[in-house]
Amino acid sequence: MIEYKKGYQIDSKNLKELYNSVGWIAYTQDLVGLERAITHSLYVVSAWHGEQLVGLIRVVGDGYTILYIQDILIHPDYQQQKIGTKLMCDVLETYKHVRQKVLLTVDAPNVRGFYESFGFESCDRGVAVAFYREY
Repeated sequence: MIEYKKGYQIDSKNLKELYNSVGWIAYTQDLVGLERAITHSLYVVSAWHGEQLVGLIRVVGDGYTILYIQDILIHPDYQQQKIGTKLMCDVLETYKHVRQKVLLTVDAPNVRGFYESFGFESCDRGVAVAFYREY
């Protein structure tokens, strides 16, 4: 059974294991920075199977006019079990009053379908334009 928790109390070992499991090693090369990012997020919901962190969503923003979904990740062994759907639904319900909800992700058919199922539109198909800069 999956348990969902709101808040920031996630130890670095669990964070490292989850982020590494999906190949997001840029985050885990600076665990102190990742912990700070989690702590300074506007909202975090995590999914647990016993003592194992199996999913996480975190958002940044002001919580009134804009919300940026920074990370949503599910351990590969737990994907396709609606964990990501529950995490996303929680965020969208909690911040339903926020007009702009934004995210940036890789382009893949299953990724597009997932976000489009929540009403997100890709900027390459809509009237908005998106810009991105990574150092």
